[in-house]
Amino acid sequence: MFSGAHAIFYSTDADADRAFIRDVLGFPGVDAGQGWLIFRLPPAELAVHPTTDEPKHELYLMCDDITAQVEDFKARGVEVTRPISDQPWGRLAAVRLPSGAELAFYEPRHPVAHSL
Repeated sequence: MFSGAHAIFYSTDADADRAFIRDVLGFPGVDAGQGWLIFRLPPAELAVHPTTDEPKHELYLMCDDITAQVEDFKARGVEVTRPISDQPWGRLAAVRLPSGAELAFYEPRHPVAHSL
């Protein structure tokens, strides 16, 4: 039986992105050695979507109130790269990490599996 999942961000500015995850997102973590931080994620779920393109992986954080989350990011000076948009499955937005990468998040409209 699997005990968890481990996601990886490849970053051109890992120290800044780690600080963002720790200080802005507020994710606690452990030092795996030499300052290498590993963060605890919220409960997770996995979906498999069909595609005719190359197979790929994506990561979205889930939130309970996307409007409040976007306002919090703006108050902290975080760049919102995708304003809130309505999708059939939820409300979606994204912010810019310090490295320039984008981090998407959404407020689901679908039943969530992570609380089963």
